[in-house]
Amino acid sequence: MIDGRSIAIARAPLIAFAAMGVLWGTYAALIPDIKGALGASDAVFGRLLLATPLSAVLTMLVAPRIAPRFGSHVLPLAALGLALAYVAPGWQTTPLAFALAMLAVGVTNAFLDVTMNARVSALEADRGLELMNLAHAAYSLAYGVAAVLTGLARGAGWGPGPILTVAALTVAIGAIAAIERGPDINGFAREKGNRTALGMVPVWGGLMVLIAFMAENAAENWSALHIERTLGAARGEGSFGPAVLALTMGAGRLAGQSVITRLGPKPLIGSGTLVAAGGLTLLSLAPTPGVAYAGLIITGLGSAVLAPTIFALVGRLAAPERRAGAIARATAIGYMGFFFGPPALGLLSELMGLRAAFMAMAALVLALIALMPRLMAAGSRS
Repeated sequence: MIDGRSIAIARAPLIAFAAMGVLWGTYAALIPDIKGALGASDAVFGRLLLATPLSAVLTMLVAPRIAPRFGSHVLPLAALGLALAYVAPGWQTTPLAFALAMLAVGVTNAFLDVTMNARVSALEADRGLELMNLAHAAYSLAYGVAAVLTGLARGAGWGPGPILTVAALTVAIGAIAAIERGPDINGFAREKGNRTALGMVPVWGGLMVLIAFMAENAAENWSALHIERTLGAARGEGSFGPAVLALTMGAGRLAGQSVITRLGPKPLIGSGTLVAAGGLTLLSLAPTPGVAYAGLIITGLGSAVLAPTIFALVGRLAAPERRAGAIARATAIGYMGFFFGPPALGLLSELMGLRAAFMAMAALVLALIALMPRLMAAGSRS
């Protein structure tokens, strides 16, 4: 159930998730303009996006050791760092400068990702609540609103630099509200013992999150270009593609917050997988922007519950003293999909076109059904 108590308990991580959503939503809606300013082909732009995952993965692996040093300020400081990093990409006009700017985004985004997911997992364990879908819903809803506003700003003639700067300032101001009080509240302090003995739970869980994020973020980052270039929509209309997807995912995650308590994680992940694959297939075959929006709505409804439910399952299946480490490792593996998805789709688009690239993502999502038994088996042995 979603109630005021859950929102109050998860206030700080909810703000952190929303902050990340604002920045990524703004950025995704600006992809056609940013790519145009760089003069890059699909393949070149896809390679430039690799700067983000390369720096992010390394940061995620060391974040559990660094985060406890910041205590109750870890989430607001991490959100502020991401906001500062996101000022730069919109102002760049050369590929090298853009890649360097995205390196900084990768580092700061990864640190915030690990810390906020670990915090939610710790709160779930301490309070006996389902909070992961709620937290990810905050990300999606903020993402969608930011993408809509960005589309309106693009239509009014604003460029990527000013738009991203306004978004970053908004997040920087809002980060103050993510400060928490009290000891042992950053989600990492409980971890004790051998940090390497985490077992296979975070590996299988992380691989499943990787696939879910790979398809989700590829659709978020390339749908605007698909709608404007492949389907011939006007400038600014493509921004509503990521917005539609994110807002639908936000609604789906709010619903998933209640559904998971009745159905359990396995049926929710299985049904979400099938719906997401169907939506991506429709997106790839869409003859008009309207049909593409419908495909994104279906994709959002299905993929909404995948990553947060898998994260929650990893937290449950891991031993209590290993929970934070398991979440961090699953996040490190999973977010490679979040970051590698857009570059991979760019390379596929260069080779086969955006339609075929989206169809390939639809096929990839179906692999989650085969991986679920392996995750559950690993949990029974931990």
